[in-house]
Amino acid sequence: MTKGGLKQILLITDGCSNEGKDPVAVAAMAREQGITVNVIGILDDGQLGEQGIREVEEIAAAAGGIHQVVYSHNLPKTVQMVTRQAMTQTIQQVVHKELQHILGQGQSVEALPPEKRGQVVEVVEHLGETLALDVLILVDTSASMKNKMAAVKEALRDLKLSLQSRSGENRFSLWTYPHTSGYACKHMDFSTELEALDRVFSRLTVQGTTPTGPALEEALFYFTGLTSCGQRTDDDEGMLREYVF
Repeated sequence: MTKGGLKQILLITDGCSNEGKDPVAVAAMAREQGITVNVIGILDDGQLGEQGIREVEEIAAAAGGIHQVVYSHNLPKTVQMVTRQAMTQTIQQVVHKELQHILGQGQSVEALPPEKRGQVVEVVEHLGETLALDVLILVDTSASMKNKMAAVKEALRDLKLSLQSRSGENRFSLWTYPHTSGYACKHMDFSTELEALDRVFSRLTVQGTTPTGPALEEALFYFTGLTSCGQRTDDDEGMLREYVF
């Protein structure tokens, strides 16, 4: 195996999209490009509702990601958990798909002897700690998020701290939506340093509608522009950047 990495978009929102294209369709495009979209819905003050919860679930499902609906006081722990779970799930998908070529169609990891199954688990855990990780964080800053921004800031600080123990490189980019000059605004290019978040959050304002689909699309176009070859991938193996078995 050669060195590679994982690519994720982490969407944090507290409401239904109400402008522009369907975010579920954009999430499906992300999966085709080898990018997992994980979604955290914030439930405070009776907001989100059944439609919002369903949208959170459908966006994550379309992109092969993880979703959670939480209250803001549980947000820091949830951001860490979702990021870690999504890493493991993505690696498992790739490893299991490769094993299908070895074991034959219709066979599963569970069919392996216990010792071999244990070795597969060890490989997944090892890759989870050593692969490079790129996370594009996309935060909903519509008007209803005003009282939740402090929790988001704390959650992203904790995410950085929780990933520092990994031997693989962690890079983050920060985006928010909506924005006066477009659907979304990039505040930070991909970087290993998250100290800039304090400065960014002190300048953020909350206002406007919730154009989740268009914002997700802008973030996706930015993300795919950073791939090494710019080629589109059509299967789960694309989720591993430059990863070759």
